[in-house]
Amino acid sequence: MTDWPAALARIRANSPFLTRTLDRFPDLAARLADGDADEALSQAWSTGVMENGVARALRQRRAAIALVTAAADLSGAWDLDRVTRTLSDFADAALTAALTAAFAERYPDHAPQGFVVLALGKHGSRELNYSSDIDPILLYDPATLPHGAREDVADAAVRIGRRVSELLSVRDGDGYVFRVDLRLRPSPEATPIALPVEAAIGYYESTALGWEQAAFIRARPAAGDMALGEYFLRQIRPFIWRRNLDFGAIDAIVDISRRIRDHYAQGQAFGPGYDLKRGRGGIREVEFFAQVHQLIHGGRDPSLRSGNTREALAALVAADVLDADTAARLDAAYVLLRTVEHRLQMVEDRQTHELPRTQPALDNVAALHGLTDGAALLDLLRPQVEWVGRNYDRLTPEKPDSSLSHDADRLRQQLLDMGFVDVDTPLARIARWRAGTIRALRSAASREALEDLLPGLMPALAGAPDPDRALNRLDDMIARLPTAINFFKLLAARPALVALLAEILSHAPILADALGRRAELLDGLIDATAFDPPPGVATLARQFAVLEPGEDYEALLDRVRQRVGDRRFALGVQIIRGGDPIEAGRGYARVAEAAIETLTGATIAAFEAAHGRVAGGELVILALGRLGGGVLTHASDLDLVYLFTGDFLADSDGPKPLGATQYFNRLAQRVTNALSVATAAGPLYEVDTRLRPSGAQGLLAVSLDSFARYQREEAWTWEHLALTRARPIYGSATARAALDGILAETLNRSRDVDDLARQAVRMRRDIARHKPPAGDLDAKLVAGGLVDLEFLIHVSQFRHGMAFAPDLSVALAELVAAGHLPGALLSAHDLITRFLIVSRLVSPRSTEPPAATRPLVARACGADNWDRLLESYARARQSVGQAWAALAAPYQEDE
Repeated sequence: MTDWPAALARIRANSPFLTRTLDRFPDLAARLADGDADEALSQAWSTGVMENGVARALRQRRAAIALVTAAADLSGAWDLDRVTRTLSDFADAALTAALTAAFAERYPDHAPQGFVVLALGKHGSRELNYSSDIDPILLYDPATLPHGAREDVADAAVRIGRRVSELLSVRDGDGYVFRVDLRLRPSPEATPIALPVEAAIGYYESTALGWEQAAFIRARPAAGDMALGEYFLRQIRPFIWRRNLDFGAIDAIVDISRRIRDHYAQGQAFGPGYDLKRGRGGIREVEFFAQVHQLIHGGRDPSLRSGNTREALAALVAADVLDADTAARLDAAYVLLRTVEHRLQMVEDRQTHELPRTQPALDNVAALHGLTDGAALLDLLRPQVEWVGRNYDRLTPEKPDSSLSHDADRLRQQLLDMGFVDVDTPLARIARWRAGTIRALRSAASREALEDLLPGLMPALAGAPDPDRALNRLDDMIARLPTAINFFKLLAARPALVALLAEILSHAPILADALGRRAELLDGLIDATAFDPPPGVATLARQFAVLEPGEDYEALLDRVRQRVGDRRFALGVQIIRGGDPIEAGRGYARVAEAAIETLTGATIAAFEAAHGRVAGGELVILALGRLGGGVLTHASDLDLVYLFTGDFLADSDGPKPLGATQYFNRLAQRVTNALSVATAAGPLYEVDTRLRPSGAQGLLAVSLDSFARYQREEAWTWEHLALTRARPIYGSATARAALDGILAETLNRSRDVDDLARQAVRMRRDIARHKPPAGDLDAKLVAGGLVDLEFLIHVSQFRHGMAFAPDLSVALAELVAAGHLPGALLSAHDLITRFLIVSRLVSPRSTEPPAATRPLVARACGADNWDRLLESYARARQSVGQAWAALAAPYQEDE
């Protein structure tokens, strides 16, 4: 509720500074008495005449804006955000005016260029205090900064910076504009006040300290050459926002907190003299709590990068990093603490953060806030301060002294107490890690991080399904890492991940190998949503396509590989944790299709920049095999056929025109490369294009008309069998519909079904001869396995002219419902498919999985134990084998 008379009365009674300012600006006082804050603010912005001197005009303007802001705040007309934004906007304007004046004095023929003022701290986040200093960093570009003919450019930059600081900070009878603190620049004790931009970039890329990473969350260009400022921030973005979850950021910020608590020890205890900014449970601890989580997660999620504390808290909730209740309480505490801090500063325009120690002074601040006395103010603040302090302490809970001994005998006993049966392997591994001979463990910091982790890591490994296997795979993984510090800190910060890691290392060599290449894959498992099924293809494609400002097509290739890797790893872990392998298989397929959607679109855009477009033509992609059927394994390749629409005689219209056939064949090869070539981020998928017309001897891309003609006149039986699982996955709706029409016409064409069945039987026999199964557990190739079932379904589709669905389970269900195939095949299909998908993770060579992993495989396939699974698997194979043998029998006799 707005109450202007009460606010002005409290100003007269409790704020000498604001009372003097009211008397100094009677017109503003009249506007405020009328409750017209907007008109008063407009008038305040025009206070001061620049022609009479920039410094004097800014000091007068600052006082007027301070009066209006305080009155609007005290009356309730403005909330905290409006207050801090107004103060920050004035700081920007003052810097711009001072910089313009400095340039005009020295280089009157030049507008400010090649020189930028970066705002940091609360000014950078537009949360400036009522009475605050500003903490800018001054940068210049030697190539574009004006300077005298005999003047060194570095000296010119320093003179401009010094003049800007002088115009803002020197006091006179009108007061001052801002106190300017330039000590946040790199190595302030040894560097000039203005730095060359490239030197600053080099510093932050190689030498900067942890606290500087947090400081730059709030950095933004505030005045001068804004493009130069944006360039600088873009170049150091990798320093601020690490792509991997950065749990080392916790150490840096918490270390700052501890130093603050120690240095300002007298202001830590709540009560008179309490430091609202630096005290335990104060403003800094709200800000640091948000910044810790921003630094941890912001490298992967750009939505978390706001420098504004309240905006950051809201974003952290939206991203499911913080729960809504915690964020709401932090926000409420922040608003109250900042508001009371402003009351302290309004009394005499002093940059103070401490509650008064004397009772009269404390009562005065309380009265300015509208409370009865100092006791009421303390009662208002106490619950918020205490809760913020307890919440912040959760970042660094006190840990018991449970370090692992360096004495061999004592360590042996500790390992036995943890549950290791055979301690020789863990003893050997720990000794190897501590020796520092592994590249990732050569630094003292990495070995210190390891020692912090070992007390939680070793019990989890002792309780793993296969402790020795988990330890050995972890050792192999660490040996391949370039650095292990962040990996260890991540596990130490998230103990639940340690147990999950032990499971992964025990059961899944494919996932363990992936971790050895990219330890940050574990980052994605922090969020509980990692264990949800992936969203639809369109959503995934949008997520995969996100780029940072300034990133290009080459960067996209890396980003898609990283994001697909994250998704595939999470799907593998879902299977290990008991998720349905078939649902995971559908997730693998959606991820692959989204990668194709993203990279094909980007590749086309890059290709068109050089070669233009073919009028009426577009690329169309047809998926076959397991991708066409919509269920992949972790190791599946992609069976693709490239087609194009339009006139194959047409030419493209770009700077380097190509004929349509050459155009789309080159484009298809570029798409294949985008999907398959290993980049710095690693490989993506193996792409198999041999199912195209005429196989490896044919063109990589043919027109839809050519494809239709080939299917009518030249295609082999096996090619038509392959089309039963064909599905258009890229192209316009019109092009996909045209391709669907060709597929439907081909599949439903009348044919000699006996000849087709005979050839299918021959093909299956050839596969068995040339590609025999690895053993009875090779669920794909074994007799009665998935290949037999696929042939059975496809031949049945043609024999009965129905159920041409690319999804094998849908086609089978339709054939069973029509009475063409036995119902036992439904459960057989599901069991064999689940067994295949999980086996690709835990036993890639289709051999019997290790004993500790067998219960996992059984559970994934819906069996109580391994023996029951083998029984069910044998029955499923028998069902498939009998049905296939019955269909094939008449044609076996023909051979």
